[in-house]
Formats: sequence, structure tokens, C-alpha cells
Amino acid sequence: MRPDIHIIAFDPPENSVVFVERKGIGHPDTLADTLAEALSRNYSLYTQKRYGAVLHHNFDKTGILGGKSFVSFGKGRLTTPVKVLVNGRLSASFGGENIPYEKIISETVYEFFGEIFGNLIPHDMVAIEMNISSASSPGHADANTNGSARNNWFNPQSLDDLPEVRHLFSNDTSIGCGYYPMHPLETFVLDLERALSVGEFKKNHTWMGSDVKVMGTQIQDAIDITLCVPQIANFVSNLDEYKANLQEVRAFLDGYAKEKLGRTDVRFNMNTRDDYDKVELYLTATGSSIESGDEGLVGRGNRVNQVISINHPMSMEGAAGKNPVYHVGKLYYLAAHKVAQAMYQKFGVYNEVYLVSQSGRSLTSPWKTVVKIDKNKRLAIQEVKKFIADQLQAIPSITEEVIHDKVSIS
Repeated sequence: MRPDIHIIAFDPPENSVVFVERKGIGHPDTLADTLAEALSRNYSLYTQKRYGAVLHHNFDKTGILGGKSFVSFGKGRLTTPVKVLVNGRLSASFGGENIPYEKIISETVYEFFGEIFGNLIPHDMVAIEMNISSASSPGHADANTNGSARNNWFNPQSLDDLPEVRHLFSNDTSIGCGYYPMHPLETFVLDLERALSVGEFKKNHTWMGSDVKVMGTQIQDAIDITLCVPQIANFVSNLDEYKANLQEVRAFLDGYAKEKLGRTDVRFNMNTRDDYDKVELYLTATGSSIESGDEGLVGRGNRVNQVISINHPMSMEGAAGKNPVYHVGKLYYLAAHKVAQAMYQKFGVYNEVYLVSQSGRSLTSPWKTVVKIDKNKRLAIQEVKKFIADQLQAIPSITEEVIHDKVSIS
């Protein structure tokens, strides 16, 4: 089954107006995505090592429900736990042997919160609620299940009950899209958030929280950026110190813009809701709004290239937590970006890639593959098609990259 590849010449997006958003690692939606991926990854590693294959599962409906906190200068603490709602389906057994999925989930959740928040969110302030099902997807009549792969979809007796072991196929009819290269403002916004929340600035400033949100705009040549920068109350003694910390951030931002963009005219706005007279500040117990009733859900945050940019194609698919073996809602989205990047590296042309699946079709042969290329570039179409077809054959390799945490999608 050969892929149906279409090469379309088009006018690439004009860049007179660019918008890009990045939800930081401590943002509730990013937390939900990252946790869902960790759950899928750890379950995959366990079943792959023990049974020789990644068993059927998905955690892509995971949610994190905000707790409550007490915050004052010099001290802050959670007063009501953060609730983790693990929604999903998985194989609870293999060949009659029970899989300790509850242990895998619990250990993953606690380890995850420890990595992000340290002792700011202790174990007793994380409540885990598991809503796990082993019900098969629709597709068979209960009265006629003999020989049906779906009959043991989440209750495999052997590897023979995993049809994808013999032939990789798309599990759904869906679409993945990607583009390359990223606009310089997109790269800047992404790198800036990382520098603040996990980079050298964070390491040298213990008061810095992780729920940094960055909104960047470029209108003609003018760049304006608004940031939400949380501070951790335990390390902020008074209002003057809070203000001084923001001045440190501002100095860092100006230097970063000069270093990365070569510009001294980028306008930065920070914590625009702060009211010093009323002492209403972005002062937190944990460094994240997850402590104050905010909620995070898979699929509401950054796209798989880790930004939200309406100037380029993006899907509303919640990729995090999906099965990394055959779930096109994850694989085709990642593959589209990979193909686009490979196209740029090979031919030096801005391009957009769209991969459309059909449920049950061979994974490496999308129903429709459309690649849009800058019409001002002259390329040999057959050479391009062959290059794309070769790239599609590499889709299965994405699975191991995901499982071994070599690909970040949040």
C-alpha cells in the first residue's frame, strides 16, 4: 500500500503579524500533559521489559485539579491537596498475570510532583483518583467475538493478541500536521520560558516559580512580550523584595533579548495584574497556580512542538498520554514535524506537512500525505516525493524515542 503523496506550491505565511504563546512547565495544562506522558512512558517500559511489547493503554484524558493554599510574605503552604484524576484505559493483565498498574501510576505521580516541585508539594498533598477502564473500543458484536483482536484488546493472553506486533496500523482516523522552520519569535519565546523556569536563572534564584507563561507578539518589526512570573513566598520577605526580584527578571530579559535576537528594543511586560497598593501579587506557595483551584487537562496547552502559534498549522489533538505504538493522534503529529524538519534540512525550504490516517490502514502509509512548499523554490517533485516516502517509513522509530524520553511534547 503506497502512500498518496501530494506536493503543493503555496505562498508561505507572511510574518508581518506573529503571535506565539508558551505555557511553562509549572502551568496546570503543561503539568497534565507532562504527567500523562510520564504515565504512558512508565507503563510502556514496564510491559515492554516484562512481556516483550508495549501493551494497549492510553492516559490522554488525565486531569490535575487545583488545591488551596495559604500565602504570605516569608511563608506559604498548601492547605488542600492537589487532586490527580488519572483517566484512561489499560491492559490490567497479560497471560493471566496481573499488572501492578496502580503501583506504576502512584509511583509515577509522586515522582513527577517531586521533580517539578520538590518539597513544596509533599506526597500527602497529592490525592490520586484512578478512573481506569479495560473496556474495548467499539467494533465487534458481543455475540460474535471468536477470533476478534478486540476481544482481548485490554486483556491479552499472549503477544498473538497484539495485532500491531505483526503489522503496524493506524488506530484511528485522524490528522497530524507540522511545519519547519519555526519563526524566530516562536523559538525565542520557547527558549525564554525554559531559561527562566528550569535554566540558570532558576538555579540562581530560589524564589522563581515554574508556572511562567509567555505571550509574544510581533507586529511589523515591533516585538512585545507579556510574562507571568510567579514567586515562591517562602523566599520573599516583603513587597520591596518582590519588586526587586522582578527588576532582576527584567534585567535578565533585556540581556537575553540582546543575546538571542540582537535587539535592545524588545518591550517586556510582567505580572500586569499586580496591584501593589492592595498587595495583590503573583506570590505563591508552590510556584504554580495549581495550588489555587486552577485545573490542568491534557490537550489544552502547548502543541507537540511546545508552543501555541496560530500563524502555523496546528491540531487540537491531545497527544500526551496516547499509546506510542500505533496511536496516530500522537505519532502522526510528531512525524509531521519530523518530516517538515527533514525537508528543510534537505532542501532548504519552508514547508508544512499534513498526514491523514484511516483507521486500520498501514501506519507508514497515510491515507493522504500533503506537503506544502514555498512556491518560490524550484524542486524536483519526484525527488521530493521519494524523500518523503522514505521519511514515512521511519515513523515506527518514533515509538522508541517517546518511550525512552528522547522526545518532549509539552
